[in-house]
Amino acid sequence: MSEPVSWLPVPAGSPFPIENLPFGIGCVNGGAPRAVVAIGNHAVVLDALMDARLFAGVDLPSGLFAEPTLNRFLALGRETWRATRNRLTKLLTDPAMRDRAAPALVARSDVSMQLPVTIGDYVDFYSSIHHATNLGRLFRPGAVPLLPNWRRLPVGYHGRSGTVITSGEPIHRPSGLVSPSNHTSEDEPVYQRSSALDFELEVGFVVGVGNERGDPISTAAGAEHLFGACLVNDWSARDIQSYEYQPLGPFLGKSFATSMSPWLVTLDALEPYRVRQPVQDPPVAPYLECTESWGFDLELEVWLQSEKMRRAGLEEVRVSATRFADMYWTPAQQLAHITVNGASTRPGDLFASGTVSGPEPGTEGSLLEATWGGERPIELPDGTTRAFLLDGDRVVLRGWAGGDTRPRIGLGEVAGTVIGDSTGHLTGEG
Repeated sequence: MSEPVSWLPVPAGSPFPIENLPFGIGCVNGGAPRAVVAIGNHAVVLDALMDARLFAGVDLPSGLFAEPTLNRFLALGRETWRATRNRLTKLLTDPAMRDRAAPALVARSDVSMQLPVTIGDYVDFYSSIHHATNLGRLFRPGAVPLLPNWRRLPVGYHGRSGTVITSGEPIHRPSGLVSPSNHTSEDEPVYQRSSALDFELEVGFVVGVGNERGDPISTAAGAEHLFGACLVNDWSARDIQSYEYQPLGPFLGKSFATSMSPWLVTLDALEPYRVRQPVQDPPVAPYLECTESWGFDLELEVWLQSEKMRRAGLEEVRVSATRFADMYWTPAQQLAHITVNGASTRPGDLFASGTVSGPEPGTEGSLLEATWGGERPIELPDGTTRAFLLDGDRVVLRGWAGGDTRPRIGLGEVAGTVIGDSTGHLTGEG
């Protein structure tokens, strides 16, 4: 079957072809936030299509797309998501619909993107076997890298939804208690600004239809509950995290900021790029068993630009390139694990994969791994090095599926610039 062709010109290699159509919330020319869908260099304003009565045959409540979040749309379920996306595809590919649909199009450059959902709960996992192995070797040299429970369940922690922010918002360097040696929790701690700020390259998944408390979601039902994917940067203060994480795990070293890309790519758009997840050994518990393929063939990158590079007109440089396909634990298993104890989820809830790393140098999803705890700093084009992030550094995560002989289904990007403190004072390179 031939691929659909849009009457709207889409630049070659665009992350947002007609096969993608990701959903988001944006303010058009400073207006109120409302639902939009990306195609090429344009955005479709969905409530304008509603006003023009172009969602014929799709049961959508009045005013749905004029709301400042996608939560109520997500709650309508998979059949409605699919019908809406199919209708958009029809409107953007049928030349007979062009004159009626064109007034709903605006330039994406005129849209200020917002958080796409109100997030009730945020969970971050630890699902890359390469990342977990790297950290095990770094922090427990000579011991078995993976702790016994890692292959038995998706390890995770409950994060702070109130500090999830969208792409472009600044990252305030956090302060907290750190060990002077930065190695043990036995030293007398000192309170200071973190000197070991790091990024974490992750993929996030957003819940569409939630579940009632006491009614777990099975892996087989994952597709009925998950709306789509985005990029996540789980910013981490490694020195604060190192002192606090025993015995209960991450807290202040993680909760100060988590950046989320503004476009939600539907599972339907990613369907052609599903792959079989790695063999899990030993066999998992029955509630974690997956009969379907729940891996995704995604390419992921991290780009870094220092303040000095910006002043010199130097472009950002890629510091990591890795793949999502070999993640050990899958989104369906993560959702099943979140709810197996009877916990409920709601539309808009976010959970992230954990740092995505590969087995080779240059595929690490964090500076902690890439610099081996700061011992092997990376070099930047401005002549400086980085063990961890300095104030003024800008980090950009990008991700996509396809782009070879297949349509490039982009997750967009999520960017953040580190600033010195809550006043916005930069203390980076002079």
